[in-house]
Amino acid sequence: MNTSPPRVVALGGTTRPDSSTERALRHALDAVAATGAQVVLLAGDDLVLPMYAPHEPGRTPAALRLVAELRRADGVIIASPGYHGSLSGLVKNALDYTEDLRTDARPYLSGRAVGCIANAAGWQAAVTTLGALRDIVHALRGWPTPLGVCIGGTEPAFAPDGRCIDARVDEQLRTLGREVSDFAHRMREPQAGAAMRAAA
Repeated sequence: MNTSPPRVVALGGTTRPDSSTERALRHALDAVAATGAQVVLLAGDDLVLPMYAPHEPGRTPAALRLVAELRRADGVIIASPGYHGSLSGLVKNALDYTEDLRTDARPYLSGRAVGCIANAAGWQAAVTTLGALRDIVHALRGWPTPLGVCIGGTEPAFAPDGRCIDARVDEQLRTLGREVSDFAHRMREPQAGAAMRAAA
């Protein structure tokens, strides 16, 4: 039985450091860390990668790191802004690199809980972006957590110092983080893990 703590990788945000989407991602990841899991954040410049080209074998150091971290992950959290009704090109391109995991024993995001967060100025964009993220996770054989988080509206959910100042958003992000961590812990139990991997 694997006794090391599970590893959860969070990816997303925008090209702007410390964006509101990145703050949401960090907030959920803090809830994961509080459960004793190992956490890794890939945001901002970490995701500025060449356009994914499956026929080109060369990979930048940042792309190699992304793929390596996802390969080691027991759980994943993805956060994207809502751009014109869907996820950003930055986040979608990063997720396209999971194609490099297609021949792994756990291909793509198979056997991993995946929490999805969508952040937009309007609720319509937040909802459609969350739906797109969950569809992509299904396509990548991941297990979307029961709760997906939409952050919408014109009132900020985070203070300039990064604190969450919206009680609803705070609780939902913490719940999502706990769901990812709980699933990751359960997947490390031999019987449950084997059953879930078979179902995937």
